[in-house]
Amino acid sequence: MTRLEDRQILVRDIEQACAGGARLAPACALAGIDARTLRRWKAGDGLRQGDRRPDAARSVPSHALSEAERARIIEIANEPRFADTPPARIIPALADEGIYIASESSFHRVLRAHGQMNRRGRAQPPRTSRPPTTHIATRPGDVWCWDVTFLPAQIQGRWFYFYLILDLYSRKIVGFEVHDTDSAEHAAHLARRTALAEGVHAKPVRPVLHGDNGATLKATTVLAMLHWLGIEPSYSRPRVSDDNAFAEALFRTAKYRPEFPLKGFADLDAARQWAMRVVYWYNHEHRHSGIRYVTPAQRHAGQDGPVLAARHAVYQDARQRNPQRWSGSTRNWKPVGAVALNPERDIIIRAATSQIQLSGSIGEPAFPSRPGSAQATERNGGDGRSTATRSHAQRALSRASMARLASTGPSPQ
Repeated sequence: MTRLEDRQILVRDIEQACAGGARLAPACALAGIDARTLRRWKAGDGLRQGDRRPDAARSVPSHALSEAERARIIEIANEPRFADTPPARIIPALADEGIYIASESSFHRVLRAHGQMNRRGRAQPPRTSRPPTTHIATRPGDVWCWDVTFLPAQIQGRWFYFYLILDLYSRKIVGFEVHDTDSAEHAAHLARRTALAEGVHAKPVRPVLHGDNGATLKATTVLAMLHWLGIEPSYSRPRVSDDNAFAEALFRTAKYRPEFPLKGFADLDAARQWAMRVVYWYNHEHRHSGIRYVTPAQRHAGQDGPVLAARHAVYQDARQRNPQRWSGSTRNWKPVGAVALNPERDIIIRAATSQIQLSGSIGEPAFPSRPGSAQATERNGGDGRSTATRSHAQRALSRASMARLASTGPSPQ
């Protein structure tokens, strides 16, 4: 439904556009309405009273519940035996007694009309989580993620604890330790050792360290160490399991390696040796899918740009040799820009990063279409229109838009 004031604004702007020479149909289409809707508004009292559907008098259906039946529903729902029972369970209980008064949806409607659609008993309505904390990493050392995972021992009930710190931008594991106990002292020591190894003290901006709500990572010992190092702590939302997704995904990758012992580790030294091997493999050999299949060590050192540019050159050369095999662009080898932890809006990432061109200084797109194909270039370029959905009030025409429409003049007959 369109509000009365929105109707009047739309009609006024459309009439101004038509007075300037624009046709009615394109002007209505630009306003987001149909020309028949405009004629219906003008023919009746649609520009004086607006939409009358909300105030329309509707007849009561013949099969509607009577007042006695509504009162019976309230009486039964308020019986002591149903004091903590929702309608979904009241209906079957009545059916077992051979009683039918109304459907479950009717119970809901009547209780809602009497203000009794609340959680019954001690049950509380679900609490909405706050928006996730968004951090943007535009270079190595901006955001770190850390977590602790269990490594099974061969003795049932015994575990080793794998502490790990991951650089969000490069995906490189910048610090790790394995211990036989879960302790805040171990976490604080890992944070201090990693900060010294990465030269945090010499950086103008210290990193943000994001972790979950575990007691180990939120202990006073850890917070004091982070404060001393100048590192800002960040935590996941309570009872939200995927706010630290990068660290969780890394643990999954590590534990599904072929060399991970299915029967557990024999002792602490075996667990530490495995951790050293998997960290070296992950940093220096693993081509990460999230960073265009370069290794985390290459991206951390700033070497991903030349590597990806060389891959792009290989694909361009292959395309020049066999252009008929390429119907569109070559594979995207542009370096990944900023990385967002729990992004609330995609625009945050777009604002934090700039487009990286592999085409050099010639001003051409990094991945042009097939040589000599103007149609493919036009198709890949798109028409630039937005697909955002807007209400009639948001689609109210500005005078400038109508002026541009009117400046085209009436179309030739």
